[in-house]
Amino acid sequence: MNKTRVMIVDDQAISRQLFEMYVKNSDNFELTFSVESAGVVDVYLLKNHVDLILMDILMNDGSNGLDACAMVKRDYPEIKVIAVTSMPEQSFMDKARQCGVDSFWYKETGENEIIDVMNRTMAGEHIYPDHAPTVQLGNVLSSELTDRELDVLRIITTGASNTVVAEKLGISEHTVKTHVRSMLTKTGFANRTELAIKARALGVAIEL
Repeated sequence: MNKTRVMIVDDQAISRQLFEMYVKNSDNFELTFSVESAGVVDVYLLKNHVDLILMDILMNDGSNGLDACAMVKRDYPEIKVIAVTSMPEQSFMDKARQCGVDSFWYKETGENEIIDVMNRTMAGEHIYPDHAPTVQLGNVLSSELTDRELDVLRIITTGASNTVVAEKLGISEHTVKTHVRSMLTKTGFANRTELAIKARALGVAIEL
């Protein structure tokens, strides 16, 4: 029986090595390539056969795994893609669906879970969690922030002013200030900078 040829794309050495181990220990899969950047995926696929890609989303070199996923599904629709991340950013899952990503998986679960997702994905299933993981953000859980507050927070994490946030979301600057004030009250952070830094560090709100 021919094994499924797997490509791993992940800039974090520990998780990349774990994926490599899972694949090498499995009965159904074999490792074809393991790379650190989504920016080189297209080069590898030009001359090499791959059946399944495990694609991290946010990488240190600035490459965007979801952009790479979209390219793969556009140019190589026969290749199955599983987006993987440790970030509890809900929009990642939404964007993955829009890109046509076959399945989505959070890294915190173990070997049996990811191998099961890989097998089911190759069988034609689309596996997505019901929701992003919940983390503690100051005095509240990330799930206690509203969708609109998270929209505002994502843009704030880029260093944008209230005026820019308002323009991007099509709301008034006063409304932006109201959302920021609400988030500061909920989380207990002293100011918007502290809120933004902590939210990005935890992966709660990240603008791609």
